[in-house]
Amino acid sequence: MNAMTFLINTAFDLYIMVVLLRIWLQWSRADFYNPFSQFVVKATQPVVGPLRRMVPALGGLDLATVLFAYLLMVAKFVALDIITGGALTVNSGLFVFPAIALIKAAGKLLFWVLILRAILSWVSQGNNPVEQVFHQLTEPVCAPVRRILPPIGGLDLSILVIFIGLQFINMLIGDMVGLDWLDPLRAYLTSR
Repeated sequence: MNAMTFLINTAFDLYIMVVLLRIWLQWSRADFYNPFSQFVVKATQPVVGPLRRMVPALGGLDLATVLFAYLLMVAKFVALDIITGGALTVNSGLFVFPAIALIKAAGKLLFWVLILRAILSWVSQGNNPVEQVFHQLTEPVCAPVRRILPPIGGLDLSILVIFIGLQFINMLIGDMVGLDWLDPLRAYLTSR
């Protein structure tokens, strides 16, 4: 059972990250002609394309892609529930838990993109297409922090401040999970 749970978790998590990257690329108006961006678009287009015809965008937010990410998270919960023989039902929060888990996945994605951006900035010469997209993705998040806390001796502390903020939000969600009505979600999130 553990092997199947791991495989399902990993497969869903990786694809959900790609879908969340598509939302993030659109939100930050990153270069869609970049090879990394093209991979994200090609990996999600078979489902998002037809879904866009049914679900309109809201302002700058592509609701079709958000809905797809949410439905993937619901499918992940259902698949894990079937494998583990759980009793997740509509009444027990089948639709609430995936929304919270999706927010947590978005925070995890931000964390990893920031880590990769920092590592690439140390080893790359600045002409890596992935580094360019990561810079475009994270700059809307880092720039406001950088205005408040300017670089100290050439050292950019904005990523560190964002890490602290992400950890705070993660702990806050963990505190919320302590509530009785979220017991099944707490069990799921603490097992990760």
